[in-house]
Amino acid sequence: MRMRIGCIALLMLAGCATTPGEERLAERDPLEGFNRGVWGFNQAVDKVAIKPVTVVYRTVTPRPARRGLSRILANLSEPFSMINNVLQGKPDRAMRNLERFVVNTTIGVGGLADHATGFGIASADEDFGQTLATWGVNGGPYLVLPILGPSTLRDGVGSGVAQIADPYRVGLRNVGLTNTQQLAATGGEIISIRSDLMESGADAYLKTSLDPYAAAKSAYLQRRHAVVRDQEDGADAEPDAAVPEEPAPDPATDAPGETTQAQ
Repeated sequence: MRMRIGCIALLMLAGCATTPGEERLAERDPLEGFNRGVWGFNQAVDKVAIKPVTVVYRTVTPRPARRGLSRILANLSEPFSMINNVLQGKPDRAMRNLERFVVNTTIGVGGLADHATGFGIASADEDFGQTLATWGVNGGPYLVLPILGPSTLRDGVGSGVAQIADPYRVGLRNVGLTNTQQLAATGGEIISIRSDLMESGADAYLKTSLDPYAAAKSAYLQRRHAVVRDQEDGADAEPDAAVPEEPAPDPATDAPGETTQAQ
């Protein structure tokens, strides 16, 4: 069933009258009414659940520990990035994924420390949405996914493939964890990603925007345009390197509930 849905989605994307790999239909946003409804839902969920939990997490968890968790999750994504780089015909980038995974898993203690970057091995993150774009698949319409946030039809298909093909996800399903434990792991990932968004200044950016929905869409499409073309030089840098030590979170000033955005 999942394969059938994926094939239908790919056929829809292939039929888009735009240059392969582009996001022009997404920029026109033909599903804006639907997307704004999901955006509002995500805002509400974030305000009443995700953000309050994240504020507590940031309050009780030291910054080095939060940074370590983010690095572990990034390290766990390296095998799937390697697979996608191979599928895209980028052996040099795939080798960087392998080198980073070996270095950070061993002397980096499972990814807790990012020694690979210190050794000059730059990250080469890729996902299946990027792979589809490299194969010439258009972005399709812009979509706001429940909880996950901004996406496109192509990237949504990529996210679905990741759920069944990412070695990390496969491992979670096959190490004997209960459904509750798997949900807890996913919840931990969401909170860590939401914390990283807070630290990046995303909340302030959306809060000061006249139309947060349009601002989030524009930022997402610009970033995807860059990463599909491997123009992510700034994005590949260690996320904490340019971020000064922040003051303790203030729930009063962190009030607006921006949604969690995952890629």
